[in-house]
Amino acid sequence: MSSLGPRSGLVVTIDGVLATLATTVDDDQVSIGRAVDHAEGAELLGAVLGDPHDFPLLNDAFAIDPVVVDVHPGARVADPVVIVHVVSGATGTAVFPRIVVRAGTGASAGVIEIVVDADAGLLADGSADWTSGADAPAERLVVPVTELQVGDDASLAYVSIQSLGSATWQLAHQASTIGAHASLSSYAVALGGSYARLRTDSALVGESGASTLRAAFIGRDDQMLDFRTLQDHRAPRTTSDLLFMGAVADTSHSVYSGLIRVRRGAVKSDAMQTNHNLVLDEGAHADSVPNLDIEENDVKCSHGSTVGPVDEDQRYYLESRGIEPERAEQLIVAGFFDSIADQVPLAGARDLVGRALAERSGVSRG
Repeated sequence: MSSLGPRSGLVVTIDGVLATLATTVDDDQVSIGRAVDHAEGAELLGAVLGDPHDFPLLNDAFAIDPVVVDVHPGARVADPVVIVHVVSGATGTAVFPRIVVRAGTGASAGVIEIVVDADAGLLADGSADWTSGADAPAERLVVPVTELQVGDDASLAYVSIQSLGSATWQLAHQASTIGAHASLSSYAVALGGSYARLRTDSALVGESGASTLRAAFIGRDDQMLDFRTLQDHRAPRTTSDLLFMGAVADTSHSVYSGLIRVRRGAVKSDAMQTNHNLVLDEGAHADSVPNLDIEENDVKCSHGSTVGPVDEDQRYYLESRGIEPERAEQLIVAGFFDSIADQVPLAGARDLVGRALAERSGVSRG
């Protein structure tokens, strides 16, 4: 974890059980602990989700050690809180990590959350290895739920990195509420897993709130990567900007399904939703389903998606200069991800994400 740079706190769970909890900032800035030990823990759990359903209900029932990261009103926390969920159990293990992050009024903070298989995890130097050394990787189920509550005039940067083994299934849910004149910058990276689903619900509940939602993913072998998003504009003059970019190779499959919802009264809302996909092999497949649900007139909304192979003109340009075809494709894929890799909102995670995407696409990155 040293490659992530300085941190204000560290939380480690192993198979859903809290194993490490440490902070380097004063308690009047950030409080980190079990929800059962927090004065408002019972109220905070589920406050963002509202009426939970299906997999969040499973998490409600089986989460062992829900953790609350409480950034106090007015606190300005320079270094992120790092949360690592390690999945290490035998085949058949089911793990239910649960995190609540509350950024109080006027606060500013960052959180990095990592879900990792012990068999295929982040290496000590911060690089990543997504190939399990075991002959038969353990079949596990991970159902993480993360709730992000951003108070009025607050700002929160959140990065999630999923690095699971080739036989692990993930059914993740991230929900957020953004208050008046507040901002959330969220970035998700999906690399491992057999079937890996992430549902992201972002509700803009205060006037002039803003959300920036980013995700990057690369599918290999027979992976299935499934992304579902909701940009829910409930207040006037709110802004959301979503960009998800991914590539699929071999016989992997990705699905993106997104909805922009502008509710009555959310006048002058501005929402963008974009999904770009590269299909690298004939056996791979990508689906993209953007949607709009608009109940107001005075708004600006746009959505778009692309699904296609590597640009042949780019390939020809590189090959005409003596670059081998396989290497040319690797460079094109790495270039495809360069722009979104640079948009990681926390500097400590930016280099790690960039190197992870480059390695996953077969390109070494210095």
